[in-house]
Amino acid sequence: MNMQNDDTLLQVQGLRTVFETRAGTVCAVDGVDVAVRRGECLGVVGESGSGKSVTFGSVMGLVRRPGRIDAGRILFEGRDLRALTPRQMRAIRGRDIAMTMQDALTALNPALTVGEQLAEVLEAHDEELPRGRAARRRAIRDRAVEMLGLVGIPSPGTRLRQYPHEFSGGMRQRIMIAIALASKPKLLIADEPTTALDVTIQAQVLELISDIRAELGMSVVLITHDLGVVAEHCDRVMVMYAGQVVEQGPTAEVIGQPKHPYTKGLLGSIPRLALRGEKIHPIEGQVPELIDLPAQCRFYSRCRERGVECLQSIAMQDAGPGRQARCIRLNPETVS
Repeated sequence: MNMQNDDTLLQVQGLRTVFETRAGTVCAVDGVDVAVRRGECLGVVGESGSGKSVTFGSVMGLVRRPGRIDAGRILFEGRDLRALTPRQMRAIRGRDIAMTMQDALTALNPALTVGEQLAEVLEAHDEELPRGRAARRRAIRDRAVEMLGLVGIPSPGTRLRQYPHEFSGGMRQRIMIAIALASKPKLLIADEPTTALDVTIQAQVLELISDIRAELGMSVVLITHDLGVVAEHCDRVMVMYAGQVVEQGPTAEVIGQPKHPYTKGLLGSIPRLALRGEKIHPIEGQVPELIDLPAQCRFYSRCRERGVECLQSIAMQDAGPGRQARCIRLNPETVS
C-alpha cells in the first residue's frame, strides 16, 4: 500500500516485528501497512495480543531484545526512522512523536516530582527556552504550570512539587498526557489512555485529547479495545487481529457496514441498550499463538463464515473507496 503524499505524516510499510522465545519466533506484527494523515485521529482496535501496542512501539523505536524489527519502513514526514542513529531517534521521540503508556502509575517515575518529570522533557526538547540559568528555570516552571493547567490539574503551581502516588488514577493519566504534550508534538500515540479509569473519568480524558488535538492541530493514534470510543473520537479506524491489519477505513463506514468477519464479531459482542433483551454474541475461541502459523486466514478457526477457500494466505482486498479488508470473500472471482 502506497499512500505517501504531502498530507501523510506517518507511513508504515510492511512492518514485521518478532520476538525470540524458547518456544520459537513470535511474529507479533506481520506485514502491517498504515498511514496517519496530518490532523486526523486514527483508532486502532483489536483484542489483547493483536499487535496494536507493538506496532506503535516499533514506530517509537521502543522494541528491545529479545524483540526486533525484522522488516519494513517507518516514514515520518518522509524520513525513514529505521535509518536514524539512536541519538537522532531520541531527538524525534518526545519532540515530534510522543506516546502515553497504558499504566500511568508505572510509566511515571515514582522518585521524581511531577514538575521534575515535566522539566526533563522541556530541557530535552524545547528549543525556545532562554539560555540564562535563572531565566531558563523560570521559563520551564511557567511552561510546566501551563501544561498541568491545560490538562485540568487544579492548583498546578502547588501540585508540581508532588509525586505521582499523591494523585488519583485519572489525574496521573492527565499528567502523563501533559508530559507527552509538553513539546507540542506533531503526533500523539495514546495507548489505552482510559485503562483502569471509571466511565466519567474516561470521558474526561478522551475529551481532553480531542480538545488538545484541535488546539494544536496534531495527529492522534488512539489505541483501544473499545469500538464505542473509536466511533465517537476517530476519523478512521484500523482493526488488527493476530499481528495483521484485517480491516481499515473511515470510522462511520467500518462500524456501519463492516466487511471482515472479525470486525462484525467485535461489533456483535457489544451490549446495546437499544437491543435490550437480545443475546450478545461473543466471538468464540481465542487469538492463535503467533508461532509458526499456517498459511491461511488467521481468523479461520473462529470465523462463522469460513470455507475451504480461506485455507490460504490472504492479502488485503479493496472494499470500497478508502477501505480495505483481509477477507477473500470480498472478491467473488476467488470463491468457488
